[in-house]
Order: sequence, then C-alpha cells, then structure tokens
Amino acid sequence: MRSSQLKNPHLPALLFDFDGVLADTEPLHFQCWRDLLLTKGIRLDWDYYQTNCIGISDRQMLFTLGQMGPIVYSLDELTPLYPLKEQAFRDLVAHNRVISQALLDALTGCQDYQIAVVTSSGKTEIEPILRREGVLPLLGAIVYGDEVTALKPDPEPYRTAMERLGVSCGIAFEDSAAGIASARAAGCQVVEVTNPADVPRLIEDVVSALIRFPEVPTR
Repeated sequence: MRSSQLKNPHLPALLFDFDGVLADTEPLHFQCWRDLLLTKGIRLDWDYYQTNCIGISDRQMLFTLGQMGPIVYSLDELTPLYPLKEQAFRDLVAHNRVISQALLDALTGCQDYQIAVVTSSGKTEIEPILRREGVLPLLGAIVYGDEVTALKPDPEPYRTAMERLGVSCGIAFEDSAAGIASARAAGCQVVEVTNPADVPRLIEDVVSALIRFPEVPTR
C-alpha cells in the first residue's frame, strides 16, 4: 500500500466498500452460500439474499438462516460452513477478473486523495483479489471485517479507516443500507452505488466537484 501522507490534509479521503462497489462479487458470494446451505436443507434465494444478507456479518446471516429451514440449526452448527465458503469463493474468483479496468483507471487517476477499502469481508477473501488486480498499491489503508469489533452499520469500520489515513473527513461509496448507515454515523458523506459499473463515473463526478470546492466534501 502507498504512504498515507496527504499533500493536502484538508482533502477528504475516498472510501470504498468492496463487494457490490469495487467488485460485482455479491452474486458469487450468494452462489457459494446457496450451494453450501442447501446441504443443510436451507434454501437461499437471490431476492432474500439481496434484501437481508448484504452488508451484515456472516455470523448474523447464518444465525438468521439457521432458523429458516425445516430443521433449526444453531450458529455453532452452521459456523463450520464458513471456511468452506471462503475456499469456494476463492476458487470462483481465482481465474476471473472482478474489478474492471475502467475502475482501476479511475482509482489510479485520483492519487492526490487518500483511498481506502472498508469491507465487512475477511482479509483472506479480499486481499488476494486487491493484490492480483492491482488495487492494493493504490490504497492508503484497508479495514477488513475481521479487524474490527463491530461491523457495519456500526461506525467503527469507517472511523478506523479515517484514523489509519490520518484524515478527519471522508466520502464513502456504498451499496448497502448497513454500509450507508455506518459511513454516515462516522461522519462521512455518502455516494450511493446501485451498480459497480457506475463507480468510475461516480468517482469522476466526485473528483470534479472536489476540484471546484477542494475542502468541502460532496454528497
């Protein structure tokens, strides 16, 4: 990762969620969980996953899903699925690019700003992707879900990112309700993302606004 020293300490940091923002990986996470949960008789559909499972911890998701099947499972009974899911996810992304060249170019073009990734996913899942696809050297900080005591929607992940960068304000790019709540509670302005393909344009819009008003975060 690059140095966290800013040329202008008054510039806001650019803070990015990973799944559904930098990368269109949510369908892959869903596929892994769907297949594994089916071995327990738990049927997970895409609509439910999108509405209830994105942006929360895997533990919270498994606890809820354990109550939904024909057999009730405790969290302890479903937790052993997690390492299997991690491996299945790594296998899916190992030979497929999940971060577009357009997005990589957009991130490379805003190196006057501090950049961080703030994700609820674990380090072993996400860091290899960031490294392989050339994003890791562009970042001043990364906050993984297994590095904080409280996940989104708690403000801790975004507060931690800004502390690591040494900045007092940030603009967060988020796609989930939990992530948006976390960023706002940490004092960040939020850019809501509905499709990862839109993120290069959203970055361009934010940076253009910051050029005009360099010390005023934009909503």
